[in-house]
Amino acid sequence: MPLIPALPLWLLSLLLLCPRPVAGQEMARPETRVVILGTGTPNADPDRSGPAVAIVVGDRAYLVDAGSGIVRRAAAAARDGTEALRASNLDRVFLSHLHSDHTLGLPDLMFSPWVLERKVPLEVFGPPGTIDMASHLEAAWSADIENRLGGLEPQQTSNYRAVVTEIVGGTVYSDSLVTVDAIPVPHGLWEHAFAFRFTTPDRVIVVSGDTTPSDAIVLACSGCDILVHEVYGTEAFQRREPEWQRYHAASHTSTVELAALAGRARPKLLVLYHQLYWGATDADLVREIRAAGYEGPVVSAADLDVFR
Repeated sequence: MPLIPALPLWLLSLLLLCPRPVAGQEMARPETRVVILGTGTPNADPDRSGPAVAIVVGDRAYLVDAGSGIVRRAAAAARDGTEALRASNLDRVFLSHLHSDHTLGLPDLMFSPWVLERKVPLEVFGPPGTIDMASHLEAAWSADIENRLGGLEPQQTSNYRAVVTEIVGGTVYSDSLVTVDAIPVPHGLWEHAFAFRFTTPDRVIVVSGDTTPSDAIVLACSGCDILVHEVYGTEAFQRREPEWQRYHAASHTSTVELAALAGRARPKLLVLYHQLYWGATDADLVREIRAAGYEGPVVSAADLDVFR
């Protein structure tokens, strides 16, 4: 019988302390979900909060954009079972650009979860100008901060702060669950606007932000699991005033254009958000994309929809 060499004590101790999987079970890996917190535009649609998307990986949430109503929409998602979106867990956001409809919820993200016992400051990744925006917001709410810290409330932390990293593209964030790449995209006269690509243990998700059709998004997706993309209705667009037609053609993506883009990008699921309807419906948008030749799975999202 061959002799088995004695293991060093340090190695034996390590083997005994390390957790081992139960026989017949695989180690669980965190599941990725896309939670649509807001599909709205600057139009005051009471059924659609401002644009915001949550990429939820296990018990962590990564937000894209901060439209109006973001904290309450996240609370509704938490009530529906996505615990990662409880207010105290909202600690990281990626801003596609600094248009007001994408950032009106930023003070909400800074201050409301702080009051509700967030344990860390808010991490913000956004284009140049984000540092100024966050510092001005902190100054604007300085009386509130002073009152909460020096008054009767049991609040003694500085976790209202936004710790900002300004980005210009490339890999902007990475942890044990996700790698986030910022993809520069064209959006009207904005010098810096981004789509974001999230690579997780089980999914690749691309969120377009505001953009005209972009080859960069095609390359970033390239067969990705979910492409969340903005859109406007082509038929309704043709009834708009000429000045609005000029603006939207230079800043956004039509159903016909998106059908061609998605045909090249080949997502396993195309999710429409930030929809400009002008009297059209979700069914109209999907019909126009189908009529333009796109045959892959496509859905027009509503607030609080969840995709896996």
